[in-house]
Amino acid sequence: MSDLLQMLKPKTKAQSTTLFAWALIAPAAIYMFLIVVWPLVETFRLSFTNSNLGTLIEGADYIGWANYEKALGGRKFPAIVNRTFYWMFLSVSLKIILGLIGATLLASNIRARGIIRALVMPPWIIPIAIGCFGWLWLYNGHFGLLSNFAEMVGITDGPFSFLGYKKSAFYSAVVTDVWIGTPMVTLFFLAAMQGVPRDLYEAAYVDGASRWYRFRRITMPQIMPTVVTMALLSAIWTFNSFEIIWILTEGGPRGATTTLIIDTFKTAIFSYKFGAGATRAVLVVLILGVFSIIYLTVLGRLSRKYGYLGVQK
Repeated sequence: MSDLLQMLKPKTKAQSTTLFAWALIAPAAIYMFLIVVWPLVETFRLSFTNSNLGTLIEGADYIGWANYEKALGGRKFPAIVNRTFYWMFLSVSLKIILGLIGATLLASNIRARGIIRALVMPPWIIPIAIGCFGWLWLYNGHFGLLSNFAEMVGITDGPFSFLGYKKSAFYSAVVTDVWIGTPMVTLFFLAAMQGVPRDLYEAAYVDGASRWYRFRRITMPQIMPTVVTMALLSAIWTFNSFEIIWILTEGGPRGATTTLIIDTFKTAIFSYKFGAGATRAVLVVLILGVFSIIYLTVLGRLSRKYGYLGVQK
């Protein structure tokens, strides 16, 4: 035992520093393995089995690529993928546009600016479930505020349930997601705008540049890294959004709001098809990985070839 301890004892200062560094990294590495790596590996393994509620005791059988062939070969899966990307692009685009407008207004010299900035926060800081239940009340066809207002101004002839029809349910979920996610985007853009050197604006103002020119030629190029990063993060979060759709519609009506995440949950939890659900989870990871790589690659090439906002260098 003493010989083993003698062998493990560091002989030099460099070895002692290395061991100390590994000791500091070890807790984080163990945490990442248990929380991230192991669940991913286990999900990937589970996707090659026929695991379901009936196989929990006897054990699941290895079935190869059968789950992937069934998922990718089905009629519903391509439609769900298209719906998910449409949901993501529409929601993220609105968040970015509204975030830029809101951040520009909040960065300007207006009265009660601090109070207005604080009022932007509630949709983001309150629990998502509480916000969604509020929107459920607004969308209700019998006593909802929106339905009553639409009937009062003559848009509808009677009570209208926004979550009872396919198109209205989908766009209602988009509105709720934008309401919840825009404050965060606005605050990130506002922080980036406040980091832009004021000398640039003063020089442009002296040269007679308009506000739109200053925004297009100074603000946007300076905050573009934040816009690119925020767009990617918001796209991933929106793609994986579950609570909003599930609380509002549970994927209905007739699958109109069923995205990949909702479909994965229904397959794995409601239908107890754990193997098939794991397959969909793996496909979500692969799709998001490919999308992120394409997104960053295209933006990198455009950045090298063109200036910001598509202006030729």
